[in-house]
Amino acid sequence: MFNFLGKDNVPFHSVIFPCSLLGADDNYTVVNHMSATEYLNYEDGKFSKSRGVGVFGHQAKDTGIPSDIYRFYLLYIRPESQDTNFSWDDLLIKNNSELLNNLGNFINRALMFVSNSFGNTIQAVVLTEEDHVLLAAVQKELRIYIENMEKIRLRDSLRNILSISRAGNQYMQSNTPWVLVKGQESEKQRAGTVVSLAANVACLLSVLLQPFMPQTSETIQKQLNAPKDCNVIFKNFVCYLKPGHTIGKPSPLFQKLMPCDITKLKEKFMGQQPSADDSKKPVKMVLYSSSKPNVTRALNDVIEGMAFFSSLKVWHVLMTSKKVQNAVLLERTSKVHIPLMMSSKVLHTIKGKAATGGGKAEVNASKAGTSNGPVRAAASPEEIQRLTDEVAKQGNVVKELKTNKAEKCLIDVEVTKLLDLKRQLAESQGIDPESLIGGGKKKGKKKK
Repeated sequence: MFNFLGKDNVPFHSVIFPCSLLGADDNYTVVNHMSATEYLNYEDGKFSKSRGVGVFGHQAKDTGIPSDIYRFYLLYIRPESQDTNFSWDDLLIKNNSELLNNLGNFINRALMFVSNSFGNTIQAVVLTEEDHVLLAAVQKELRIYIENMEKIRLRDSLRNILSISRAGNQYMQSNTPWVLVKGQESEKQRAGTVVSLAANVACLLSVLLQPFMPQTSETIQKQLNAPKDCNVIFKNFVCYLKPGHTIGKPSPLFQKLMPCDITKLKEKFMGQQPSADDSKKPVKMVLYSSSKPNVTRALNDVIEGMAFFSSLKVWHVLMTSKKVQNAVLLERTSKVHIPLMMSSKVLHTIKGKAATGGGKAEVNASKAGTSNGPVRAAASPEEIQRLTDEVAKQGNVVKELKTNKAEKCLIDVEVTKLLDLKRQLAESQGIDPESLIGGGKKKGKKKK
């Protein structure tokens, strides 16, 4: 029994599950051959269905590329010993070079010569030294192919097939049957030997291809009109197409992939990219509700004033269960996650304009809420000292970022942390947080 799996499933399928089967003592079949692969990545990244990165089964069907091409390429780059990478550009190269110019070219040339020059009929084969050289090369690759298949080295087995077709192409090129067929009778007989032997090699390739490209294998055998008993692999090369055998109608096996088509496929499966007018789209949020009424009110107020955050992608609005007076807005930008801690006194006074209008929301702290709101009792001196040190430390972080002219989004993160620490410090000292954070009059505003 053979078991194919990914490397992260090895402990379960090699130890835990077999032990369970043995412990059941019910004569279950236990795996005795296991083939675990490394990871297959996508274009130097990772496949992701949620982000639309990479091509998956139902999508591959819609690309217009035959399934056998995907089978060939995925087995060609099978991550047997290390992680490998699916690349559209590499798929184009492998299709056009290995399949179209190598495998497909050899089989199509051999069968076309049999069809056009010998009336679709296999000729008598009179072997020469050059023919024996080809047979020796085919025999060598055939035995290595069998050994690799038994040891589940599928990538190497596929390369054995391509090596055989490459040797066949060289054999055809060196013997030039297209020239011999126009010569004397002996030369024409030699041409018949070359193309008939090549047709038998093509028959062997159709059998070896079955585990990798079943549809292509079936097409080749149909064009060869190959006997059904040919689908057996022996250690020695066997010619199943005897003299006088009539082949079918040859046709090209593969189509060339064009760079322009591959470019379109790369763009299609590169993942969901943010559009230029994302800021005009409604904000989607997940609300974690609470049984406490003041939590619900605060959440509703946040939604009401969400125009203030229209330029950001707000993913969640969270309300902590222990400290109901604080709401946490998790905003996600292209680079960082920004947590904004805002007191309920500010949240419940947020007023926003329409997000599509691009206007900013006005965030004002209600005088009644800030000056007359409840103030927490002073904390212990140790706690106050700890918060004082944290405020000083965070202040230095903000200064350093501003000195180094860091990006605004990064500075905003650290400023938000600093303001929250100041609020905590003010509450621990038993004073109004707004007086420490800066809830006074705006600079530059003239008195009336």
